[in-house]
Amino acid sequence: MIEDEPKEKVREEFSYELRIPKDRVGAVVGKEGATKKQLEAQTNSKIQISADGDVHILGDDSFSVYLAKEVVRAVGRGFNPLAALNLVKTDYTMEVIDLRHYTGDNKNALLRLRGRVIGTEGKSRQELEHLAEVNISVYGKTIAIIGPVERVTEARRALELILSGSKHSTAYRYLEKKRRDWALEKAKI
Repeated sequence: MIEDEPKEKVREEFSYELRIPKDRVGAVVGKEGATKKQLEAQTNSKIQISADGDVHILGDDSFSVYLAKEVVRAVGRGFNPLAALNLVKTDYTMEVIDLRHYTGDNKNALLRLRGRVIGTEGKSRQELEHLAEVNISVYGKTIAIIGPVERVTEARRALELILSGSKHSTAYRYLEKKRRDWALEKAKI
């Protein structure tokens, strides 16, 4: 038997829940909710956030929810929302390095490694960001990197050199060589 009536399209909604640190809730919401609205518009999703950092993301498709989750997670990791919104671009990714792999539970070692990555007045982090053309956030017990996939991979390798005790100049030289390789690759295209 053939039905002539068109079937009603069922609207399926996807959701995801995550938690971010309380001190990053304001960064997600922004002044008068402006940042949250921008995140929702760019990721085609709806974001609900509580004062204690519980985030509920709703969307019509799983990809929108995934993008919103990644952007909110990045803001929760210490990135400013504009840097986090780069994750909407298809070739961008975020990698997180857990400093406890290098320090165990030693708080002094954790502070020392954070200091090595950040450098005096943030110069080391800025130099790494400049050479690799990525954004780096040192927050809590983690270091997060946002950028194009291959650049994030190389920035991670440079950070691992520093975290393993290599001189900063070794990591910078490594990235300078990679930067020349990227320029040559770009020139071939």
